[in-house]
Amino acid sequence: MVGSNLVLFLLNCWRVNLIKNFCIITLQKLDMEDEQVMDALEAILTRRSVRKYTEKEIDDTCIQQLIEAAVSAPSAGNQQPWHFIIIDNRRILDKITEFHPHAKMLKEAKKAILVCGDINLETYKGYWMLDCSAATQNILLAARALGLGACWLGVYPREERIIKLRELLEIPENVIPFSLISLGYPAEKQEKIRREYKSRIHYNKW
Repeated sequence: MVGSNLVLFLLNCWRVNLIKNFCIITLQKLDMEDEQVMDALEAILTRRSVRKYTEKEIDDTCIQQLIEAAVSAPSAGNQQPWHFIIIDNRRILDKITEFHPHAKMLKEAKKAILVCGDINLETYKGYWMLDCSAATQNILLAARALGLGACWLGVYPREERIIKLRELLEIPENVIPFSLISLGYPAEKQEKIRREYKSRIHYNKW
C-alpha cells in the first residue's frame, strides 16, 4: 500500500508540475505577443528625427533587417519599384554634406541608406514616389525598434540633389534618388511628443 500511495503521489506531483509549466509557457507567449504589439506602437509614437550619434558601429544584421522592413512596405499593384544603396564609405558620406544643405549629421552617421525609384519597374505610372515613401517610413520605424537613430533627408524632387547623388554614386538615368536616411546609434533621446490632432479629424464629410 505504501508503495502504491507513493507512486500515486509522485504521479500527481508530475501532473501538477506539467500543468504549471504549461500555464507559465502560455502566459509568456501571451506576454510576448502583447509586447510585440506595444513595441510596434511604441516605435511609431516615439520615432523622432535623430541627428546626433554615438561612435558605436552598426552591424550588417541591423542593415539587413532595415532592408527587409523596407521591402515589406505596400506599393501600387505590388510593383515594388525600389532600389537601396547602402553607404558606409566615410568619404562619400562627407561628400554628400557639401551639396545637401540639411545633411550635416552625416558627418557623425555610421551609415546611410539611399532609397531610389526605378521608373522601368513601374506598372502603375506616377506611384513610385508613394511606394518609396512607404519604404522610407518602414526603415525609420524599424531603425527605432532596433534602437537606432535615423533621419529622413529629402532628395526628390530637388533636381540639384538628384543630379549630384546620381553623379557621386553612378546611378543610371532610369533610377531616381528619392530619400536619404542617415543612421547611427542615438546620442539624443527619442520620446513621445503630444501632438494636437483633433482639429484635423473629420467624419464622413469635411
